Amino acid sequence: MRALRPDHVELPLPRRYSSKHRGFVEGMARHADAVAAGRASYADPVTGLTVFTAKFLADRAYCCDSGCRHCPYAPLR
Repeated sequence: MRALRPDHVELPLPRRYSSKHRGFVEGMARHADAVAAGRASYADPVTGLTVFTAKFLADRAYCCDSGCRHCPYAPLR
């Protein structure tokens, strides 16, 4: 099993969701609110699509290799 990144709740992998991404600040605020409230997901502020939180993905205990925005696992490369 792949290791969890130590900062997985606070910081997404930059190649998946960088600070240059439109809506990043609001998206990260929504992520933090969802984690604090114990919700599994939040709505992306730009697209309205559902995004899983890093906590939900870590609690699931496996990586699906789908390129999740808040994947808590260390990248393979």
